[in-house]
Amino acid sequence: MLDNNNYTVNPTEPHLEVKESGSTLVDFGRKIFKGDKVIWSVFIILCVISLVEIFSATSTIVYRQQNQWGPILRHTMFLIGGVGIILLIHNIPYRFFSSLIFVLIGAIVLLILTPFIGESVNNADRWISFMGFTIQPSEIAKISLMGTIAFLLSKQNGENDGLLFKWMIGLMVLVCGIIALDNLSTAVLLFGVCFLLMFIGSVKITRLLKVAGVIIALVLLFILLLNIIPEDWTNSGPLNRLGTWQNRIAHFGNAKEMSEEEYFTITDDNYQVAHAKIAISNGGVFGVFPGNSTERDFLPQAYSDFIYAIIIEEMGILGGLFVLLLYVIILIRSGMIARKTEKLFPKYLVLGSALMLSIQAFINMAVAVNLIPVTGQPLPLISRGGTSTLITCAYFGLILSADRFGISKKKEDEQLAGNNEDNNGLDEPDSSKDEDFPVGDLEDKVEFEIYQV
Repeated sequence: MLDNNNYTVNPTEPHLEVKESGSTLVDFGRKIFKGDKVIWSVFIILCVISLVEIFSATSTIVYRQQNQWGPILRHTMFLIGGVGIILLIHNIPYRFFSSLIFVLIGAIVLLILTPFIGESVNNADRWISFMGFTIQPSEIAKISLMGTIAFLLSKQNGENDGLLFKWMIGLMVLVCGIIALDNLSTAVLLFGVCFLLMFIGSVKITRLLKVAGVIIALVLLFILLLNIIPEDWTNSGPLNRLGTWQNRIAHFGNAKEMSEEEYFTITDDNYQVAHAKIAISNGGVFGVFPGNSTERDFLPQAYSDFIYAIIIEEMGILGGLFVLLLYVIILIRSGMIARKTEKLFPKYLVLGSALMLSIQAFINMAVAVNLIPVTGQPLPLISRGGTSTLITCAYFGLILSADRFGISKKKEDEQLAGNNEDNNGLDEPDSSKDEDFPVGDLEDKVEFEIYQV
């Protein structure tokens, strides 16, 4: 018999408890946002910084569109879509991502079609419009090539290493070569990340040294060609992008040789770099507070390529170091997840995703502070963008998926096994069938069949 206080008079009857709404929300959050809490925390912080800085840095777009809320609402919708992508991907077991090789085939087709059917923005054909949406095939190629390399590395067994190495190098040269025709910095970034992943994946050092030697020779040849090709050849036509790199490298290399008057004179060649330096100088240690930036009205890509300079201007050097630390945490935490993961495929998938995110972020920051020439790489998750924002969220989803099904699942299985041992009074089920068909072997069999196809 129950009274009004929801407890039983009879002590043998079960005690009924009413859950509070707060605990219900917490349980709901745990069910939805699964995986490593540190990665989720960094992701949320980056999203908050992105919303604040994009709202501030898109002043030029607001002026052109005469719509104060349009740019930030657009970016917010992409971030919400990115969260949906993470929630989808991190609930998919990592073994299914071996099918990224099929995504890579589609990305290669899109890369080939882009110069013919794509849209030109800032003299670069990198986007394709489809049913009102604009996609950037190079971003799709980046994540699919990285995932394919991770899968091939996981299938090395000592006998097929040479064949798999040829396949990996062939895919890297093909994809990066197509991207390099119109986006050299992205091609270099992608090839570098895949090369590091091969080094981590225990590819023979002699093979990697041979590839590195060829790369150095090609880089020297490319720099030589930039110096000897007449400027008239690069003003227009298919060599137009070479002219852009000529100007960037020449100005970056000659900056130390300029006189003081020439160095502080703003021209068309150093316009972006000069205003980025002014923004950093205005920021000081603590910044001018979000929304008070002045250089956002002068930097052409204040909301994309040079958003890190706006961050330092508004949040100061301390804010800039904090953002840098967030990407370092992603790299370190992903390394810890990979170390605890037993399977090779999720291990390489986590490391490849973390390397792609962190190295791209470091390149963007180095450009903003004038350590390297202008490359056009956005700051992952913070810069304004459509395809880049969604693909960046996909990288987070891959990391969380590997953590859930590579580490968390193992912990859950161990806990269940411990509970079964404690229940001595219950009959133990016959596990002979499970021993005959272990789940790990079944996963390897599925991945091997995909690989064979």
